[in-house]
Amino acid sequence: MKKIGAMYPGTFDPVTLGHEDLVRRAARLFDRVIVAVAANPGKSPMFTLGERVELARHVLGDLDNVEVAGYTGLTIQFAEENGLGVIVRGLRAVSDFEYEFQLANMNRHLTPEVESVFLTPQDRYSYISSSLVREVAKLGGDVTEFVSPVVREALLARSGAGGSPA
Repeated sequence: MKKIGAMYPGTFDPVTLGHEDLVRRAARLFDRVIVAVAANPGKSPMFTLGERVELARHVLGDLDNVEVAGYTGLTIQFAEENGLGVIVRGLRAVSDFEYEFQLANMNRHLTPEVESVFLTPQDRYSYISSSLVREVAKLGGDVTEFVSPVVREALLARSGAGGSPA
């Protein structure tokens, strides 16, 4: 059987339980998964690239076939440079599909050897996004159901909001 490596790219600002769910399922499907944390300074992230990489490493550290790496530049170039044949993307809702479809087609045009695979999150994570989690944390809401404890603590420290206890 052919060994296939995959990447799951994103900003992960911060990594959520929805992201974690997709990574854990991808790790069962592929021999190697790299969670590729995009620098993406245009999005004005709450956490630095290094912080986002460390948070993801902490959350996913128990998975032997999963690595976490930061990157800049084109996602498809990262896939090629790391010998990865698949880009894993998450689809939470129909509204995600159009953008992801365009991205997959552009990537296929640039590098036909790399395929895009779409996974949907478990229902309980389908409405979670990093931007919503950041907003809830900034306004002092409890994010316990959306992120791991280490990410929750980082959000509380960064946002300066008290939030509800876990």
